Amino acid sequence: MSRPRTIPEPCPAPLNGALAAVIDASGDVVVWTEGAAALLGRPASEVTGRPARALLGRRRHPPTGEPLGGAAGGRVLALRHHDGHDVDVWVRLLPLSGSGGVLALGLGMDTLEEWRDAVAPARTLFAQDAWQVAVHDPDLRVRRASPALTWTDPQPGAGADPMRAMTWPEGDGTAADLLREVVETGRVVVGASGVLHNRRPGNPDQVFSMTALPVHDLAGRIDGVLSSLVDVTDRYQSIRRLDLLYRASGGINDSLDVRRTAQHLVDILVPALGDLAAVEIAESALHGGEPSHRVEGLQGDFRRIATKHEYGPWPAGQIRAGELLPPIPDQPGFRHLERGEVLISNDRRQYMAFLGDAPEAGRMVPDDLHASIGAALVARGLVLGYVQVYRTRRQHSFDGQDAKLLKEIAARAALGIDNARRYTREHRTAVMLQNSLLPPASASTAATETAGVYLPAQGDASVGGDWFDVIPLSSLRTALVVGDVIGHGLRASATMARLRTAVQTLADLDLGPDEVLARLDDLVQRMAGEAEHPDTVGASCLYAVYDPVSRRCLVASAGHPAPVVVGPDGTTTLVQLVPGPTLGVGGMPFEVTEIELRPGSVLALHSDSLVELARGAAGAAGAAGGSGASPAEAPGHGDEAAEYALAARLGAACLPGRPLEEAGRDVIEAVRSARHRVDDDITLLLARTRAVPAESIATWEFPPNPAAVAGAREAVRAQLEAWGLEFQAFSTELVVSELVTNAIRYADGPVGLRLVRDRVLVCEVTDSSNSQPRLRHARTTDEGGRGLFLVAQVTSRWGSRYGESGKTIWTEQALDPE
Repeated sequence: MSRPRTIPEPCPAPLNGALAAVIDASGDVVVWTEGAAALLGRPASEVTGRPARALLGRRRHPPTGEPLGGAAGGRVLALRHHDGHDVDVWVRLLPLSGSGGVLALGLGMDTLEEWRDAVAPARTLFAQDAWQVAVHDPDLRVRRASPALTWTDPQPGAGADPMRAMTWPEGDGTAADLLREVVETGRVVVGASGVLHNRRPGNPDQVFSMTALPVHDLAGRIDGVLSSLVDVTDRYQSIRRLDLLYRASGGINDSLDVRRTAQHLVDILVPALGDLAAVEIAESALHGGEPSHRVEGLQGDFRRIATKHEYGPWPAGQIRAGELLPPIPDQPGFRHLERGEVLISNDRRQYMAFLGDAPEAGRMVPDDLHASIGAALVARGLVLGYVQVYRTRRQHSFDGQDAKLLKEIAARAALGIDNARRYTREHRTAVMLQNSLLPPASASTAATETAGVYLPAQGDASVGGDWFDVIPLSSLRTALVVGDVIGHGLRASATMARLRTAVQTLADLDLGPDEVLARLDDLVQRMAGEAEHPDTVGASCLYAVYDPVSRRCLVASAGHPAPVVVGPDGTTTLVQLVPGPTLGVGGMPFEVTEIELRPGSVLALHSDSLVELARGAAGAAGAAGGSGASPAEAPGHGDEAAEYALAARLGAACLPGRPLEEAGRDVIEAVRSARHRVDDDITLLLARTRAVPAESIATWEFPPNPAAVAGAREAVRAQLEAWGLEFQAFSTELVVSELVTNAIRYADGPVGLRLVRDRVLVCEVTDSSNSQPRLRHARTTDEGGRGLFLVAQVTSRWGSRYGESGKTIWTEQALDPE
């Protein structure tokens, strides 16, 4: 809209500057007006009583040679001015009844041309039929209109003025309300859009561009409004189709989930193209499989996964999202769909005939269907599904332009759905591989009761390389491991498998946590050197070893979040680690942190994605005014605050006596509730610690004297009898005799001996030597070398590990008398 225009002075009247004279029957001038005197410079005293012919000038004009000459009923005459020059005047003679005289009316040519230029455009506007022009009075009644105005009659007998039926989309009310505003304010409207809803069956709505400006009377007052309507329906439809295609191109393929892509498709098509829309996808494609190249009827292998209704819920009785389509026999029209052609049906019977008039097809076709249009979703030669758009309340049919538009949108949607299908297949394969590589969800050792929770990435993110592991070590100890490989997909899963295998191998060597991480760091550096993109290879890892005898836990981290300790009384502690760099950086040592754990404590090891979810859950709780602790209330900011928020969740879930599997699920669901999508793998490993009672531990120290071997056997026999393990006395005395003898023979200093009774009987011999014991096969002539061989035969496991000074040889024996 523009600002109202003001009229500085009244408009000139049509007869301003006109001359008039009365000429009697003899041709003399008897009446001479002031206008005539002003035009020719001759006062009445000079003209009246004299022949009118004396006023003619020297020039002569043909009767119809000038504009408005013959057509207006007058002619142009050259009249002589008082100064002697000729003045061209348009003159019309009107006979006076009864006297024989005439009334001569005239206008100067300058005035005549001014009015001609003013009147001609109006005459042209109201005579043309290219667009619709109307003049309305202050009450919006049509005073004059072009013939084209009758084109917009919205319904028979409704009158020629469309303004009262045309809606005004840029504001409330109709176009008539806008015209009334123009009359009241004098504002000018240019290029406003209006929609005329056509109620004639089969005829679409019309879109007009409207211009309105006030009409002024001769005094300069607003006396009505001039409206101009230009039909821009075709241009509007073209712009709408381009916009719809643009939104489809930019929005349909933004997801790698088949269902979300299908729902986005129907959201675009309704209400832009129809009242209802539905998408059906082949059952195999939903699970990442490859559908057929042909559709030979429907055999219960297509499922409707997305629907939308413009005017409310999906109609009752129609197939809903999630249901399988009923069996439909093969029809010739299916071949057209396979080739990517668009099917248009302009009534319900036609569409039912396309489906072969199958009784089950009634649930696929709305009862009040007026028109339908559909296309197969074909990508790379595979028929993935079908998209259908219906018009029920809209009483006009689909046309060829609609078919071209749907074909283009369906082609783009099919590519998006096929990409999502292929991603689903890869994701399922990666998840299957990942799950096959992970240990059992729960385990129980002498040191801990454990439960692991692994949740793969959801949405568009592929499965990552997160893992956890519980590894039994020597002397009842247990190693707890969590790690996270950089990247997603099969490559990350394969990298995870290599690292997990390496961790298990290094754990069997009984290395310390810092040494294990250092060896893993070397391995990751070698893997990066083999990779095409070395910067994409890396991982974080946390390695902890818990000893139920000493109740001490050694922890080292390579760029991984610190674990949380939940005490038996519910108190939570965030372990204060000095984390080293992520695996693959190299050149930096890893520091070991030692903590003491009370029996019944829960050690929680987790991935960084769980911290991210905890931050989102805490923020959502704070925004909702929840009573839970928010990051602002927890010490620190950012990651530290999120870690404390997670620790609070763990403390509330890991109650004494509660199964760890249930606690782990509750923790993850609690932090996921605020965020529906999980963009990375989530790993949580909970370990409830156990402790070996003091009465189940026996420790001795013997001097480096061969005579001490007999004392060691006697001490062991007495302890086993006290424990009621007499059936293990022979084998245990043999083990102790061989190991203590070797320690005295090859080491300096005292020899330590320890027995631990738990699920197995552990025997440990410690000396100051760093030599590695080796199992040999002695020849028949050898006098020695059979000691470790005998030890291996009477025990279930044996090995050695190194300490800060010296080594420990350990064995395990089953406590079953059989």
